[in-house]
Amino acid sequence: MEIYDVSKVYQEFNYPKEFLKIVELNLVDFDFWYLMSKEQVEKRIKGLKERYPDRELVPFARRDDSDDIACFDIKKNSKVQIIHDFASAGYEQRKEYNTFWEWFKEAIQEMIDEEEADD
Repeated sequence: MEIYDVSKVYQEFNYPKEFLKIVELNLVDFDFWYLMSKEQVEKRIKGLKERYPDRELVPFARRDDSDDIACFDIKKNSKVQIIHDFASAGYEQRKEYNTFWEWFKEAIQEMIDEEEADD
């Protein structure tokens, strides 16, 4: 999977090594959540800047069953933000994770829980 070169928009941003690790391992689809392609990220990052001009968000994953997206927040030391995209400014924030791994564990746990419920 090829990732979007965020330095085109935010020169100071580097993807966290944890994120790069799952991309390297091609862990990209977790049923509810999936990593966005570089084209999807490019389109979303432009839209996020227009919809939420006071925020510096780098989207990386999308939830299939809603408009929720997972983003790194440059102003918050790259904490992961769950943003309900297209909501009115000020109402977009859903949840915050201190680390990428914290978000990843929950995304994987949601997939496991759903699979176990189907059994």
